[in-house]
Amino acid sequence: MSPDGDLIDCVITHQQPAFDHPLLKGQKPLDLPERPYERSSSGEESSETFQLWSMSGEFCPEGSVPIRRTTENDMMRASSVQRFGRKHAVGFVSGEEYYGAKGSINVWAPRVTNQYEFSLSQMWVISGSFGDDLNTIEAGWQANAYQTTGCYNLLCSGFVQTNNRIAIGAAISPTSSYNGGQFDISLLVWKDPKHGNWWLEFGSGVLVGYWPAFLFTHLRSHASMIQFGGEVVNSRASGFHTATQMGSGHFAGEGFGKASYFRNLQVVDWDNSLIPLSNLKVLADHPNCYNIQGGINRVWGNYFYYGGPGRNVRCP
Repeated sequence: MSPDGDLIDCVITHQQPAFDHPLLKGQKPLDLPERPYERSSSGEESSETFQLWSMSGEFCPEGSVPIRRTTENDMMRASSVQRFGRKHAVGFVSGEEYYGAKGSINVWAPRVTNQYEFSLSQMWVISGSFGDDLNTIEAGWQANAYQTTGCYNLLCSGFVQTNNRIAIGAAISPTSSYNGGQFDISLLVWKDPKHGNWWLEFGSGVLVGYWPAFLFTHLRSHASMIQFGGEVVNSRASGFHTATQMGSGHFAGEGFGKASYFRNLQVVDWDNSLIPLSNLKVLADHPNCYNIQGGINRVWGNYFYYGGPGRNVRCP
C-alpha cells in the first residue's frame, strides 16, 4: 500500500488488462523499440523512484507490472468528463507529419474543488478530426486521475505496460512548491519505425510501455497535431466557475518558481529524429481563468508558463 492510500498490485505481465483485448490475446510483450535520434542530449538524469508507492524501495518482481487499483472516485470522474465543460491553456504545433513528442513538465499538486473535477498537465499526440474519428495519445500528470471514453491509465485494455517499477496513475513525489523547490518530469511518446507501436518513455531512457498500432486508425501512420498544456474540468457545481486550479494555481506572468511550466519541447520527425518545434502557437480558451505565455531560450528551448486559479474577480 502506498502512503497516500493507493493499493498497488503486482500482476504477471501477460495477464495485465491490455491482454483482454482480442487482438492482443496470447501475445507476449514486444522487443525494444528504436529510440529517436537526439542531436543534442539535454543530459538530464532522472531517478526511477519518483512515485510515493516505491519510495520504500519496493518494486514488482521481474516479469510482472505494478497496477494501481481503481477507486470509486475514479469512476465518478470518468462519467463527469462527458457532462461538464473543459478549459484549456495549451501550446501546439500543426501542419506537418509528427511521429512523436517530448517535453519536461513541471509537477504541482493543484487544488481540485470536487470529486467530479480534475486538473491535468500533459501532452497530446493527435490525428483525425475533433469528432468521433479523433485518435489521441495523452501522457502527463493530473490531480485526481480521470478516466474518459478514451480510457485513462489502464482502465481499459490497450496500453501494454513493460516496466516493473512505474505504476500508471500512482502519485508522483515530490511536487513543486510556490517560491520553493521546482520538480519536473520528462516524457517522450514516439512511434517505433519498426513495428508501428507508440511507446512511452519516462526520464532518460526508462521505457514504460506501448500503445499497439492496431488500436488506431489515423495514428497508424502519423500525428497531425501535437499539444502541450493544461486542462481542467469545470462542473460549475455552485453555478459559478470552478476554483479548481491549473498548474500551480498562478497565472503565467508570475514566471519561474510561481507559475507552472513546460520546457524543452520537441517533436519526432519522419526520420525518427527529435527536433525543436518550429512555430509553437499558444492558446487559452478562458484567459481570465487560466492563461499561457510562450518563449524560447538557449537552455529551455521552446517553453511556456501556463495556469491560473480558476474562479476570481475576472472569472466569475
